[in-house]
Amino acid sequence: MRVLLINPKSRLPIDVRTQPSLGLAYIGAVSRQRGDEPRVYDGDVETIPLADVVREWRPHVVGITANTTQIKSAWRAAAEVKAVDAAIPVVLGGPHPSVLPAESVARPEVDIVVRGEGEETWRELCDVLQDAGCRVQDAGYRMQDAGYRMQDAGYRMQDAEQTHASCIVHRASLEKVCGISYSDAAGQVVHNPDRPPIKDLDTLPFADYSLFRMSAYTNLQPTLDTVDGAKSFSIMTSRGCPYRCSYCSQSIYPQRYRVRSPEHVVAEWRHLVRDLGAQEIGVLDDSFNIQRKRVHAICDLLIAEGLNHVPWIMINGIRANLADRDLLAHMKAAGCKRTAFGVESGNQAILDSINKHLTLEQIRAAFRAAKEVGLETIGFFIIGLPGETEETMEETIRFAIELDPLVANFSMLTPFPGTRVHQQIQEGGGRLLVDDWEDYAFFEGKARYEMGTVTAELQERKWHEAYRRFYMRPRRILQTLTRRQTWRDVPRVARMALRLVAPG
Repeated sequence: MRVLLINPKSRLPIDVRTQPSLGLAYIGAVSRQRGDEPRVYDGDVETIPLADVVREWRPHVVGITANTTQIKSAWRAAAEVKAVDAAIPVVLGGPHPSVLPAESVARPEVDIVVRGEGEETWRELCDVLQDAGCRVQDAGYRMQDAGYRMQDAGYRMQDAEQTHASCIVHRASLEKVCGISYSDAAGQVVHNPDRPPIKDLDTLPFADYSLFRMSAYTNLQPTLDTVDGAKSFSIMTSRGCPYRCSYCSQSIYPQRYRVRSPEHVVAEWRHLVRDLGAQEIGVLDDSFNIQRKRVHAICDLLIAEGLNHVPWIMINGIRANLADRDLLAHMKAAGCKRTAFGVESGNQAILDSINKHLTLEQIRAAFRAAKEVGLETIGFFIIGLPGETEETMEETIRFAIELDPLVANFSMLTPFPGTRVHQQIQEGGGRLLVDDWEDYAFFEGKARYEMGTVTAELQERKWHEAYRRFYMRPRRILQTLTRRQTWRDVPRVARMALRLVAPG
């Protein structure tokens, strides 16, 4: 089958990186394994209208990924597909539809929602679609018996030449696919049983970057580095997280932490470096260093195979309580250039309240060790966690200055749907200040909720103050001015500085 995979255009408030969707790279690899012809349309970098691509490609099925800030863009993309050919089945997946599947299933432009990990569900769903009798040379599905009466949803199927084949998917076929949601013939939302997490991640194919126009993307952290040609790739060596931090969207998924073997990880690493010419690699794990012996084994193999000449960075934070000097030194020797830590707060009681399972002293020790071995550091901090006061926010700012990472990222708490803090705010008499999913983009200077002592005015004032006090210190100004990247992209640096440190 011809498969079109869509990353809808993102709405981001500041200058950030653009990188290929790792999720779609995996789904595309699974499609290619099946013998399909996959194609990716990335709304962040494409210049051709989506409707033109659909007309030219004539896909048999369309898959769209979406996080919370992308969901409305995903619905718009689905409607564009249906406007070209209402009979093409549109499947949504990603974090947001996984949490709120009924919301998207209710949309007339959406046929099926895939919940949770998508690879095995996508493979099985495509088998069902193909077995329904559609000849691959003909693009067009009429999913009538599954309750997908597109003409009833406002789509007139008048253009007969766009619907060459009658491919009827019976509800009984969809019932066999775990991990999906859809509407039945009566218009009722059906949630099939959850699909168990993939046990052996080594069975997954490598992410397929051939589906992306790599020259269209930036390097991994453009405010800090410049990589000519943007030969930057991401890799994920584990999935899930055994910790249940209340603000994190990982907490909405089953508590199942799984890892790829060191040999499988380094085989893909070798492919990225030697076959694709990677100039830098970003590790996207949420919890890379949970199993320290595995990290040591990965580092040993990278060094043994001579792959440590390509710098790699930790995109997300690693656990400070599991980052001792020996591990960090080994990562540095294996090519790691920069690591990040999720600090969140400088107040121990607040850390305990969000289930961080971390102490301030462990955080201090991790930053100290990272600097001793020569690793650059990034610290993630949150202003406005439930129960905060101006004093606890002040402690967080002072703690960030004490730790003095290369980069301090301050964000105001964003209560994403499905997280414990979202529930806590609703049950605790709080008030959400956003009513549009596109306004959930963080690193923007707007409070997302109020509850008790955590007012919008206080959050926004302390957020701006945090950036001003951290970056406007004389030593930090000098450090910024002496970094080559500052002068290689002055407009970007100026825009970010104005947005982040200007008074609210």
